Amino acid sequence: MNTPSILIVDDEPNNFDVIESHLDSQDYMLHYFDNGQEAIDLLDLVQPDLILLDVMMPNMDGIEACRRIKNMPQWESVPIIMVTALTSKQDLSRCLEAGADDFISKPVNSIELRARVRSMLRIKQQFDRNKTLSNLQKNMIDFLQNNLDGLCGNLASTLPHELNTPLNGIVSVIDLLIDQYPDMDVEEFREFLLLAQQSAHRLETLTKRFLKYSELEMLTNNLQNMPNSNSKISTKISTEILIKEQISRKARQENRLDDLNFELINTENIEIPISDRDFLHIIDELIDNAFKFSEPATPVTVSSQLKDGAFHLSISDRGRGMTEEQIAKIGTFTQFERKYYEQQGIGLGLQIVKKIVVFCGGSLSISSIYKQGTTVHIKLPIA
Repeated sequence: MNTPSILIVDDEPNNFDVIESHLDSQDYMLHYFDNGQEAIDLLDLVQPDLILLDVMMPNMDGIEACRRIKNMPQWESVPIIMVTALTSKQDLSRCLEAGADDFISKPVNSIELRARVRSMLRIKQQFDRNKTLSNLQKNMIDFLQNNLDGLCGNLASTLPHELNTPLNGIVSVIDLLIDQYPDMDVEEFREFLLLAQQSAHRLETLTKRFLKYSELEMLTNNLQNMPNSNSKISTKISTEILIKEQISRKARQENRLDDLNFELINTENIEIPISDRDFLHIIDELIDNAFKFSEPATPVTVSSQLKDGAFHLSISDRGRGMTEEQIAKIGTFTQFERKYYEQQGIGLGLQIVKKIVVFCGGSLSISSIYKQGTTVHIKLPIA
């Protein structure tokens, strides 16, 4: 804790000497002014934690000086002890009305002075602690409110569209089939059914993502209440087989099989704290983004290795990339530079991946060059 700063204002230098001698054994920084106006003018320089203010002074008396100090918002919390020879209730009442916090009578008693000074400094220290805590709470509330506002705003702007688009696709196809199926041939009928199926799958994927995100949110929020929250189940999985099979299947669906490059080094049958299901979910989300934000006939590279006692997986594309500002703003329901012709989404995938990875004791990082490409890298511990 910093040495308390005490400002003594008295037009009699001898009175300062007396107070100084009484407080000499204490760890205080003492400052002296012989008039109230000078003391007020130099408050910013002295930064007092406590003011000892003589009542009877020429030009500006202690009561007026006290009133002016207490009317200054930055100094109103600093305790003021009035040092006075006045004893009438009316005089003491004037001091209280001016904002004085305590009194000490002349001649000053050393034991009483030290006790009152310690008492007022404790009050000031407690006030400072409360103010610091209040500021922290306010900053935290502002931070949460700003993030909540952003989340709600992004959700409100994207979710209705994301739900309505596949629903409209399903409903429109059904209405069309009901009205026109007698005049359709088998192939045309089948084509419309495939369109409805595509919309249904899209809606199913969106629903599953919300459920997964909610599940991870609940797990994260309850971690601190779980007695063994740091002990995760380790599963021995064939990462290379899972990676190749899952990514190749996705690539075939997107007609991007020729764009794939695998650089998988020594990552067979390793033991990492993640289930097959969650590991496949990570792969699905990362490769889906790589294909979504890069053009066909551009390479997508998938690499993995064991390094420094951890499993590393990276998926790189040569797509549109992101700026540093965009990477910093990645969050739930957030998208950048979305065009009408792009595949749709709500920006939830990377957040799900990050939550899974962090929950398993790992980390996720993104490096990107705007309009050149992006690499997403995950690191998971091995048992």
